[in-house]
Amino acid sequence: MSEVFSTTVLCSDCGERRLDLEGTGHHVVDCREDPALASYCVLRYTRPSAWTAGPPPALTASQAQAAKAIVNLFETGSVRGDYGAVTLLPGDTGRLTFGRAQTTLGSGNLHLLAQRYCGTVGARFAGRLRAWLPALAGRSSGADEDPKLHNLLRATADDPLMRDVQDAFFDELYWDPAVRAASRLGIRTPLGIAVVYDSWVHGAWPLLRDRTQAAGALAQVGEHEWVQRYLRLRGEWLATHPNALLRATVYRMDALQRLIEQDAWALPLPLVVRGEEISAASLVELPRGCHDGPEPGTRELGLRSPLLRGLDVRLVQLALSDQGCDVRADGIFGSASARFVRAFQRSQELPETGAADARLIERLIGMDG
Repeated sequence: MSEVFSTTVLCSDCGERRLDLEGTGHHVVDCREDPALASYCVLRYTRPSAWTAGPPPALTASQAQAAKAIVNLFETGSVRGDYGAVTLLPGDTGRLTFGRAQTTLGSGNLHLLAQRYCGTVGARFAGRLRAWLPALAGRSSGADEDPKLHNLLRATADDPLMRDVQDAFFDELYWDPAVRAASRLGIRTPLGIAVVYDSWVHGAWPLLRDRTQAAGALAQVGEHEWVQRYLRLRGEWLATHPNALLRATVYRMDALQRLIEQDAWALPLPLVVRGEEISAASLVELPRGCHDGPEPGTRELGLRSPLLRGLDVRLVQLALSDQGCDVRADGIFGSASARFVRAFQRSQELPETGAADARLIERLIGMDG
């Protein structure tokens, strides 16, 4: 049985979004009023099993990575993307958002992502995260503000399996449909596909595509001219949007337009986007905020200069969070972490050093289960 995805849209936009999904080979299961958001509905759909509008544009692996990196920079300010990003913006209908492409609690896709990770053999944090699945499935308002859940989500980014799950999930949700939409319209260049991908992630692709087509079909004006017209139209739409969060994202169009001015239609590496280098080296670096070691207990944790960072720090912080401490599990051992270690030592009638040796780390993580 095909996996069912969902997306939350304004009721007034539902018809256009449905047509675009069906036009790119998706099967729309149903549309229901959102019980939690007035004037919004939830579209449920399955993805196509094969291309429905001819073969996809031929992108090299490097070009596909570059296109995704551009949108990663727009979404999280990082070339590889911020796999542990947890945000909650006032007025954002998606509510709690997480991961490289910022999947949301409000759409129901955060639950699907967590569920897929929990079903992956060897997932390090599956046992912990599985306990949250009912709250995520019910889009519980408590999940928006719960610091224990937020810390757990941040920690999962250290697991390479979560990063792989996110990559596959976001490809299915955003990249693959965007490439299909580009192919269907006749867009073939890597930069043109990046423009469509950005719009698919950011929203309103069907509306602005049709407005641009009405002013001159791509087949008539050519791809380069059409994409530039689309960017101008989208920039004007964003700049005058009633939602202040969207008005603040006009920079995305400016950055894409600069790539056009550089004649970077093929997305040759290296590229510089918003002051960040997209290169063969940056595309294989450990993603920002992720830690691949050291394992807990292999060193003592305490206040140092420079501050200690790593997987062991993150796991200790996660254990402290589960004990009720108001600590942010960012993998950096700062003064707050030392203070909470000291409080834990006090509760266990241990010397209050603020440092965690191997025995204390074992005790903390063992209590955490």
